[in-house]
Amino acid sequence: MNRPFKQVDVFTAKPYLGNPVAVVLDGKGLTTEQMQGFTRWTNLSEATFVLPPEDPKADYKVRIFTTSQELPFAGHPTLGTCHAWLEAGGRPKGEHVVQECGIGLVNIRRDGERLAFAAPPLRKSGPLDEADLQLIARGLRIAREDIVDHAWCDNGPGWRGVMLRSAGQVLKLQPDGAVLEGLFVGVTGPHAKVGVVAPRTAGDECAFEVRAFFPSSNGTVEDPVTGSLNAALAQWLTRAGYAGDSYVAAQGTALGRAGRVHVQREGAELWIGGQSVTCIDGQARL
Repeated sequence: MNRPFKQVDVFTAKPYLGNPVAVVLDGKGLTTEQMQGFTRWTNLSEATFVLPPEDPKADYKVRIFTTSQELPFAGHPTLGTCHAWLEAGGRPKGEHVVQECGIGLVNIRRDGERLAFAAPPLRKSGPLDEADLQLIARGLRIAREDIVDHAWCDNGPGWRGVMLRSAGQVLKLQPDGAVLEGLFVGVTGPHAKVGVVAPRTAGDECAFEVRAFFPSSNGTVEDPVTGSLNAALAQWLTRAGYAGDSYVAAQGTALGRAGRVHVQREGAELWIGGQSVTCIDGQARL
C-alpha cells in the first residue's frame, strides 16, 4: 500500500543542514514490527507514523521510532511531524497543535516561520554521580576538571548533561565509544545518553554550542540536532542562571550541519523551536 510520506530537515531553514526525520503521514493498520522495520530501513535517527488521535484533545497521534526502539517522545521528530502534518493540510482544533505521543499530550505552537514545542518536565534532575563524571570524562577524552558543571537532564531519553568551559573544547571532542558504552550499559541501562554544552563567544548569534552522544548498534554515535536534549538543557541552564529567558543554541557544527535551536521561557513554560524544511515529498510503500 502506498502511503503519503515526507522527509523533513529540522532545526534549519536550509535543506541538509539540520536533522532529518522520515514521516509516514498515514500509519493506520501498520504493526509495531512494520514501523520498526521501515525505520531501520531508512537508516535515519528517527521515523514517525501519524495516526488518528485517541485523546479527544489531540489533533493527531504519533509513534516515534529509532532504528532499534520506540521512543515516548523526541524533539526533532515532534517538530518535523508537525511541519509535515500542517503542510499536508492538517488543521488544529485550537490555538496550538496538540500532539499525542508516549508521554501524553504535547503542545506545539506556530511562531512565524518556526514551530516550537512546550518542553516536557524532567523525569530526573540534580547533579550526576562522581562515578558517572569520571567515566564521562574518560569517554570524552578530557580531564575531570574540564567539566565545570553537570546535571541529570532526563526528560525521557535519559540525558546526562555536562558543561565545558568553551565552545572550542566542545567542538574538539573525539569521544571514545568503548568507554562511554560502559556508562550506557553499566550504570542505568542501554538508553542513557550524554549531552555536552558550553558557552559560545559573547556577541555570537548563538549563546551555546551543544553536542549529543548516544549508543546505537554501530557503537556510540553523534546526533546532529537534538530537540529533547536542548529542551532538557534549557531547563537546567535557565534555572541555574547560565542562560536568560531567550537564547539560541548551535548544534551539529562538528558534523558540518548548522542546527539552530530557539529557546523561549514564558512564565513556567519553556518553548523549544526551530525552522523545518521538506526535502522529500512523495509516497512510501508499506
